[in-house]
Amino acid sequence: MNGPSTDQAGLQSGGDSAADLERLVQAITRLEAIIADWDEGQRLTVQALKSAIEDLHKEALKRLIRALKGEPAALARMREAVSDQVVYGVLHFHGLVKEPLETRVQRALDEVRPFLQSHGGDVELVAVKPPDTVEIRLIGSCQGCPASSQTLTEGVERAIRVHCPEILHIQQASKGAADTQNKGVATVHFISPFALHAGSGWVDAARLDDIPEGGVTECKIKGRSVLLSKRGDHVSCFDNSCAHLGMPLEMGEVRDGIITCPYHGFQYLLETGECLTAPEVQLRVHAVRVLGDRVQVRLEE
Repeated sequence: MNGPSTDQAGLQSGGDSAADLERLVQAITRLEAIIADWDEGQRLTVQALKSAIEDLHKEALKRLIRALKGEPAALARMREAVSDQVVYGVLHFHGLVKEPLETRVQRALDEVRPFLQSHGGDVELVAVKPPDTVEIRLIGSCQGCPASSQTLTEGVERAIRVHCPEILHIQQASKGAADTQNKGVATVHFISPFALHAGSGWVDAARLDDIPEGGVTECKIKGRSVLLSKRGDHVSCFDNSCAHLGMPLEMGEVRDGIITCPYHGFQYLLETGECLTAPEVQLRVHAVRVLGDRVQVRLEE
């Protein structure tokens, strides 16, 4: 069946004022209030009719968008139209447009931010790199936490992937100047807040006094060689294995919070395990807690 022409359809360009929109919203609200008092069978019938009409509208909009995409000028005008909040709202309702990637990433970070802040940390978005990469920075206690990689993986990354499934790469930026300069009186960062629920798996590793200030000590936990490091009140634990070729690190030079692999010169921050030589890799981090003078470690598999 041929569709009506524009003239026959009597299309008009008016009716887009705020007053008209308010009247439409009020009419929908009144109808929803009336339907709410109906019995379940009637409400289900109305819901089925509503869904069918919405599906029809969605199919019509999809065909319209598909037709306009073939014309560059029309596509440009369509993008302009989507900036209208009503047009955007309807298309978003039908799943035909997504919120900007940055908006969705920020929503994901807002979701985990209260939990991080409750433990003295936070997270900030550094950059969005379309089509599939974001860069974030853990700040506060999360930046220096010996389990920061667990915070990133179990908390922040999971939230981002839920809200932004197209994101394939989540990069962690190095600490900013403010974090580097504002040392103050440190607190002991025992464990990622996202792992606080883990009550088992802790193993005594050493006495706090056995760990040299600003240095490292090697110990074995369940047959696994790890390094413990202490700087002020900050205790961290890593696999005793360079991320480059897996060579042991305990004989490496330690200077200014940085350990250098004695074999190939790769350098790592002892606070976080971050590799300064090749930022895309880092040391395997294990959660740490201190009970009295005992340092306990929970190995991450």
